[in-house]
Amino acid sequence: MQVDFINEIEPTPKLQTGKCRLVAFALRVALQFTTYVVGLIMLYLYDYFVAIAAILLSFIIMGIMRSKIRNSVIPPSQREYQYNDKDIADWYAAKELCFGIDK
Repeated sequence: MQVDFINEIEPTPKLQTGKCRLVAFALRVALQFTTYVVGLIMLYLYDYFVAIAAILLSFIIMGIMRSKIRNSVIPPSQREYQYNDKDIADWYAAKELCFGIDK
């Protein structure tokens, strides 16, 4: 008899303190908008070609940073699921920055 068990997944942690929520929000904003800010700064300082190259490079770098943060805090059994920037920031803030505060 074949029995397929669904692994119980750990829910995204809920942050209890305002300080932890603020840190998670700042991380979320940084993950979402750094690419655009870098592009606009390069567009202001240089020209279109440098701005497009900076956007492409920052998109790659932010993707690497997002995946490193995601893989460092999300349990290994749940890494195949899709997570948005808010969930990644909440996991990181709960596991790494606010570890003893929310308990």
